[in-house]
Amino acid sequence: MSLSTHVLDAAKGLPAAGVAVRLDRLDRRDGNGWTTLAEAVTDADGRIREWGAGPGRGVHRLTFDTEGLSDFYPEVTVAFMIDDPGRHYHVPLLISPFAYSTYRGS
Repeated sequence: MSLSTHVLDAAKGLPAAGVAVRLDRLDRRDGNGWTTLAEAVTDADGRIREWGAGPGRGVHRLTFDTEGLSDFYPEVTVAFMIDDPGRHYHVPLLISPFAYSTYRGS
């Protein structure tokens, strides 16, 4: 299983380099909530291609530090489900000063 992401500054039409991103997994078994699995920073192309160990099956979230990209959203959190650990998951973020969107990429 692999997970990647990228951040696009939609106002500039350019990749957003240097954005800090945190990967968490929801741990419902012991009731402790979210566990941080990894932290990374987007490269010059606005991408994080690998997180090290695969996050595995379950509910995960990516939290993007978007304070320098948006006047309104200091961070964006995208929660998603990994149901097939054998597949690749790509979760991109498109952000502008007052809006953002995401989708399941390939």
